[in-house]
Amino acid sequence: MTEKRPETAPETSSAEDFTLRDATIRDAAALDVLWQAAGLTRPFNDSHQDIGFALAGPASTILVLEREDRLGASVMVGHDGHRGAVYYVSADPAFRHLGLGTRIMQAAEDWLSAQGVWKLNLMIRPDNEGVRAFYEMLGYEVEERIVMSRRLKD
Repeated sequence: MTEKRPETAPETSSAEDFTLRDATIRDAAALDVLWQAAGLTRPFNDSHQDIGFALAGPASTILVLEREDRLGASVMVGHDGHRGAVYYVSADPAFRHLGLGTRIMQAAEDWLSAQGVWKLNLMIRPDNEGVRAFYEMLGYEVEERIVMSRRLKD
Protein backbone atom coordinates (compact mmCIF):
# COMPACT_ATOMS: atom_id res chain seq x y z
CA MET A 1 0.00 0.00 0.00
CA THR A 2 1.17 3.46 -0.73
CA GLU A 3 1.17 5.87 2.19
CA LYS A 4 1.16 9.05 0.12
CA ARG A 5 -2.01 11.05 0.54
CA PRO A 6 -3.34 13.78 -1.75
CA GLU A 7 -4.83 16.84 -0.10
CA THR A 8 -8.34 16.36 -1.50
CA ALA A 9 -10.45 13.68 -3.12
CA PRO A 10 -11.33 13.79 -6.81
CA GLU A 11 -14.61 15.65 -7.25
CA THR A 12 -16.30 12.65 -8.86
CA SER A 13 -15.62 10.32 -5.92
CA SER A 14 -18.30 8.59 -3.90
CA ALA A 15 -18.31 5.80 -1.36
CA GLU A 16 -19.39 3.42 -4.11
CA ASP A 17 -16.05 3.99 -5.89
CA PHE A 18 -14.35 2.06 -3.06
CA THR A 19 -14.13 -1.71 -2.73
CA LEU A 20 -15.02 -3.29 0.61
CA ARG A 21 -12.73 -6.07 1.80
CA ASP A 22 -11.27 -7.67 4.91
CA ALA A 23 -7.91 -6.25 5.90
CA THR A 24 -4.86 -8.48 6.14
CA ILE A 25 -1.72 -8.12 8.20
CA ARG A 26 -0.07 -6.64 5.10
CA ASP A 27 -2.36 -3.62 5.59
CA ALA A 28 -0.95 -2.82 9.04
CA ALA A 29 1.28 0.09 7.97
CA ALA A 30 -1.46 1.66 5.83
CA LEU A 31 -4.01 1.23 8.62
CA ASP A 32 -1.65 2.92 11.05
CA VAL A 33 -1.22 5.87 8.66
CA LEU A 34 -5.00 6.11 8.16
CA TRP A 35 -5.69 5.97 11.89
CA GLN A 36 -3.10 8.65 12.58
CA ALA A 37 -4.57 10.88 9.86
CA ALA A 38 -8.01 10.40 11.42
CA GLY A 39 -6.68 11.24 14.90
CA LEU A 40 -7.47 7.83 16.38
CA THR A 41 -4.11 6.63 17.67
CA ARG A 42 -3.16 7.03 21.31
CA PRO A 43 0.26 6.49 22.89
CA PHE A 44 -1.13 3.87 25.28
CA ASN A 45 -2.51 1.68 22.45
CA ASP A 46 -0.20 -0.26 20.15
CA SER A 47 -2.12 -0.16 16.87
CA HIS A 48 0.01 -2.91 15.29
CA GLN A 49 -0.74 -5.20 18.24
CA ASP A 50 -4.45 -4.30 17.96
CA ILE A 51 -4.41 -5.14 14.24
CA GLY A 52 -2.76 -8.51 14.77
CA PHE A 53 -5.11 -9.40 17.61
CA ALA A 54 -8.25 -8.43 15.65
CA LEU A 55 -7.17 -10.37 12.57
CA ALA A 56 -6.16 -13.49 14.51
CA GLY A 57 -9.52 -14.50 15.95
CA PRO A 58 -12.81 -15.69 14.48
CA ALA A 59 -14.83 -13.16 16.50
CA SER A 60 -13.23 -10.05 14.99
CA THR A 61 -11.90 -8.52 11.81
CA ILE A 62 -10.95 -5.22 10.24
CA LEU A 63 -12.94 -4.08 7.24
CA VAL A 64 -11.55 -1.53 4.80
CA LEU A 65 -12.78 0.51 1.89
CA GLU A 66 -10.06 0.72 -0.74
CA ARG A 67 -9.62 2.42 -4.08
CA GLU A 68 -6.52 2.15 -6.27
CA ASP A 69 -4.46 0.57 -3.46
CA ARG A 70 -5.37 3.36 -1.03
CA LEU A 71 -7.40 2.89 2.11
CA GLY A 72 -10.25 5.35 2.37
CA ALA A 73 -11.90 4.02 5.51
CA SER A 74 -11.69 1.25 8.07
CA VAL A 75 -13.43 -0.27 11.05
CA MET A 76 -12.28 -2.86 13.56
CA VAL A 77 -15.34 -4.93 14.42
CA GLY A 78 -15.86 -7.84 16.74
CA HIS A 79 -18.08 -9.45 19.32
CA ASP A 80 -17.79 -11.19 22.65
CA GLY A 81 -20.55 -13.72 22.00
CA HIS A 82 -23.13 -11.34 23.41
CA ARG A 83 -22.67 -7.86 21.92
CA GLY A 84 -20.75 -6.37 19.04
CA ALA A 85 -18.33 -3.48 19.21
CA VAL A 86 -16.49 -1.24 16.77
CA TYR A 87 -13.13 0.47 17.16
CA TYR A 88 -10.86 2.53 14.95
CA VAL A 89 -13.76 3.73 12.79
CA SER A 90 -11.94 6.00 10.38
CA ALA A 91 -12.18 7.86 7.11
CA ASP A 92 -9.23 9.45 5.37
CA PRO A 93 -9.63 13.23 5.85
CA ALA A 94 -9.05 13.67 2.10
CA PHE A 95 -12.19 11.60 1.47
CA ARG A 96 -14.50 13.06 4.09
CA HIS A 97 -18.10 13.82 3.10
CA LEU A 98 -18.20 11.06 0.47
CA GLY A 99 -20.23 8.69 2.62
CA LEU A 100 -17.31 6.42 3.58
CA GLY A 101 -18.12 6.57 7.30
CA THR A 102 -21.72 5.58 6.69
CA ARG A 103 -20.70 2.78 4.34
CA ILE A 104 -18.02 1.35 6.64
CA MET A 105 -20.42 1.40 9.61
CA GLN A 106 -23.05 -0.39 7.52
CA ALA A 107 -20.41 -2.99 6.63
CA ALA A 108 -19.62 -3.47 10.34
CA GLU A 109 -23.31 -3.88 11.16
CA ASP A 110 -23.71 -6.38 8.29
CA TRP A 111 -20.67 -8.35 9.50
CA LEU A 112 -22.04 -8.53 13.03
CA SER A 113 -25.50 -9.53 11.79
CA ALA A 114 -23.94 -12.34 9.75
CA GLN A 115 -22.28 -13.54 12.99
CA GLY A 116 -25.67 -13.66 14.74
CA VAL A 117 -25.00 -10.57 16.85
CA TRP A 118 -28.11 -8.48 17.58
CA LYS A 119 -26.70 -5.33 19.18
CA LEU A 120 -23.71 -3.10 18.59
CA ASN A 121 -22.17 -1.01 21.36
CA LEU A 122 -19.69 1.75 20.73
CA MET A 123 -17.80 4.20 22.88
CA ILE A 124 -16.88 7.76 21.95
CA ARG A 125 -14.99 10.33 23.93
CA PRO A 126 -17.35 12.92 25.50
CA ASP A 127 -15.60 15.87 23.85
CA ASN A 128 -15.96 14.43 20.34
CA GLU A 129 -19.23 16.13 19.44
CA GLY A 130 -18.78 15.75 15.67
CA VAL A 131 -18.49 11.99 15.95
CA ARG A 132 -21.45 11.86 18.32
CA ALA A 133 -23.58 13.73 15.78
CA PHE A 134 -22.47 11.30 13.05
CA TYR A 135 -23.55 8.26 15.06
CA GLU A 136 -26.83 9.92 16.06
CA MET A 137 -27.49 10.53 12.35
CA LEU A 138 -27.02 6.77 11.83
CA GLY A 139 -29.63 6.02 14.52
CA TYR A 140 -27.39 5.32 17.51
CA GLU A 141 -28.63 6.46 20.89
CA VAL A 142 -26.93 7.28 24.16
CA GLU A 143 -27.54 4.62 26.80
CA GLU A 144 -26.69 5.62 30.34
CA ARG A 145 -23.90 3.30 31.45
CA ILE A 146 -20.73 3.55 33.43
CA VAL A 147 -17.83 2.12 31.48
CA MET A 148 -15.10 0.74 33.68
CA SER A 149 -11.82 -0.83 32.69
CA ARG A 150 -8.65 -2.21 34.13
CA ARG A 151 -5.40 -2.73 32.25
CA LEU A 152 -4.15 -6.28 32.59
CA LYS A 153 -0.78 -5.43 31.01
CA ASP A 154 1.21 -2.22 30.80
